[in-house]
Amino acid sequence: MLSPSELEIARELPPSACGQQEAERYTRRLATSHYENFNVVSWLLPKRLHQHFYNLYAYCRWADDLGDEIPDTARALELLAWWEDELRLCYAGKPQHPVFVALAGTIREFSIPAQPFADLLTAFRQDQVVQRYATWDDVLGYCKYSANPVGRLVLYLCGYRDAERQWLSDATCTALQLANFWQDVSRDLEKGRIYIPLDLLRKHGLGFEDVEARRFSDRYAALMRELIARTRELFAEGTPLAEQVSAELRVDIEMFGRGGLAVLDAIESIGYNTLEHRPSISKGKQVRLLGRALVGRLFTLRPSSGAAEPGTVHGSHGKSEPQSVTASYDECRKIARNAASSFYPAFFLLPEAKRRSLCALYAFFRLLDDVSDDASGSALKSESPEGAKIAARRASIAQWRAWVDAAYAGDVSGHRILPAFADTATRFKIPARYFHDLISGSEMDLTEPSYATFDRLREYCYRVAGTVGLTCIHVFGFSDPKAPDLAEKLGIAFQLTNILRDVPEDLRMGRVYLPQEDLRQFGVSPSALAGPLAPQLGELLAFEADRAWQFYEEGSRIISLLDDDSRGALWALARNYSSLLARIESRGYDVFSSRVRLSTPEKLGILARAQLGVWSEGNVLEKRDRGRRRPGGPFVGRRAG
Repeated sequence: MLSPSELEIARELPPSACGQQEAERYTRRLATSHYENFNVVSWLLPKRLHQHFYNLYAYCRWADDLGDEIPDTARALELLAWWEDELRLCYAGKPQHPVFVALAGTIREFSIPAQPFADLLTAFRQDQVVQRYATWDDVLGYCKYSANPVGRLVLYLCGYRDAERQWLSDATCTALQLANFWQDVSRDLEKGRIYIPLDLLRKHGLGFEDVEARRFSDRYAALMRELIARTRELFAEGTPLAEQVSAELRVDIEMFGRGGLAVLDAIESIGYNTLEHRPSISKGKQVRLLGRALVGRLFTLRPSSGAAEPGTVHGSHGKSEPQSVTASYDECRKIARNAASSFYPAFFLLPEAKRRSLCALYAFFRLLDDVSDDASGSALKSESPEGAKIAARRASIAQWRAWVDAAYAGDVSGHRILPAFADTATRFKIPARYFHDLISGSEMDLTEPSYATFDRLREYCYRVAGTVGLTCIHVFGFSDPKAPDLAEKLGIAFQLTNILRDVPEDLRMGRVYLPQEDLRQFGVSPSALAGPLAPQLGELLAFEADRAWQFYEEGSRIISLLDDDSRGALWALARNYSSLLARIESRGYDVFSSRVRLSTPEKLGILARAQLGVWSEGNVLEKRDRGRRRPGGPFVGRRAG
């Protein structure tokens, strides 16, 4: 056994033949504390596979360090031979080293053969004795042992053992290894290694001595262009792999490919001079790559096995729904998509049947909201007679109330969205009173530009936001009788967050949602809500934020009461809105200098965590900035982020 001082990773190593739990704690700590890149990758992987990937990583990390961190070649080869002996003991059912104690369970569960592990050791031994390569095929031969086994191990872990996927994986892994070679020319030189083959160097009038002397020239740039072109071809060969794995793994495969191509792009962007510079991918670029992969994944998700397929209705015994209903759902989806709301991407975390039903609800909320928002934006400020405008808007709202009643009675002829709306309401048994209460909230926007007390504001928030939560949980699915009350509170929390964010904007529209009693308590006049931030105004907003957090803390408990296939979607929405409130706090409640919002990468990160199961009841709410107590219907439009 190595002494703890010989390798850094041997420190805090459990004793030989320790228990599996202790061994797994070590591999998890090793994987999550050393390389940020692995943290990112493991975060993207299905949660049930995390520990198994930690175990694989620990094996590879130990083998790599034995080959790279031991300065004496003879000693490194001796240690690699010792590591291979430990591998044999593991496959003989007698694991000794803690890494193999942890890895043994993974090998058994997924029936992983020993060959990929042994192939990696072949590459590490080769690095000890081979520092130059004569031909392109020689370099590819090295990649066969240094890179391709890793891809095959990942496939075994994900249940794939066929030759076609392995071939595609080999192409991707070889391409990734080559991209790293071209990126790390300067670093590898420091270790005495050159992976650019001699035959291609000579083709461009160069030799190993030119690389060793770091002589950059047009010939070297031409060489790099050819190496990059060959590498891109390999990436292209492996691209179909992403479409041949499960949806939960697809984004990881795409990220590997996109990341490798981004490395090649980075080499091109510095003019191919990898002799003197090591091109890297910025954090922003990494986030954009992740975003593209996630968007592609979210918009190609398949329905879960228990979800109804598009075109069928629960209780219809598989019969196709009327064409008018299908067309109506298409119209609702178009309205939801065009609204560019933060809610719409979360719909893609749901099975298809629930997803399209939420689009139907959203379309109803959106169109109703447009009526009341248009009213307040013009009726309260236009030179036209206010009474006439309000009356016209009230008539439009009354028309929607009549359409709701008609839809529940079977008449869906009033509007294009009504067939889908009625189908959703019937399928998920949504009480009509929720929609009527929502409509009453829209009427309040026509006639009540301010609220005297919080009780009155809470009534408004229930109507425009609590009702949204109540309708949605019928689609999400629940059985616990406590769920409706919690859904109402979470909806109110969303609405209070939007009210805080939009204080100056609402004032410009003639609205003051913060209770008049609270303004008086903190000595703030309505006109002060235009900004800028002042101490008393900051105290008022902090008070209102505390109130919103109370609703979040109570309402967020609903997530565990929903159907399993819907929890991630609501978690994402709650995390999104609570993050917005935390952002308001972190800015010292300054909602006046610029609009408070989450960046696209932040929103994508939340969606990724929800989709990949990297969430829990304990992290549903963004950690609030409790130290910043002192200052220095959330669904659509005004009620949406």
